[in-house]
Amino acid sequence: MKIPQKFFARQHEIAADYLRELDKHLDDIVSGRATEMFEVRDFADLIHVHPTHLSNTIKSATGHSPCYFFEERLMEISKSMLQNLSTPIAEIARILTYDPSNFTKFFKHFAGQTPKQYREEYFNSLANKEIVTI
Repeated sequence: MKIPQKFFARQHEIAADYLRELDKHLDDIVSGRATEMFEVRDFADLIHVHPTHLSNTIKSATGHSPCYFFEERLMEISKSMLQNLSTPIAEIARILTYDPSNFTKFFKHFAGQTPKQYREEYFNSLANKEIVTI
């Protein structure tokens, strides 16, 4: 049995809607317009599908689970925020709805180093580039 093309189009539409809502929600978190992190069921409600259907559809359309995109985007935001020395790591954790200990565990799990180590390595690499270019 051949699967209709509109089935695949709908899969990609759902995945695109999820990614759009994910970016919007994380922007709201960073800006302070939202104070609680959404879960898959919250995104499913926003795009009017069942949470299981959302997870299965995103996995089918992209090869990755919804959590993969959530965690990847959260890591991008975390790294960007850590590149600002004036914001303490504990404040970054709070903004991203983590307590500092759990933020460190989350970050280390995905980056292979703690937020403090990442920040130090980032600024050391900048200092080394400045020395080389002078």
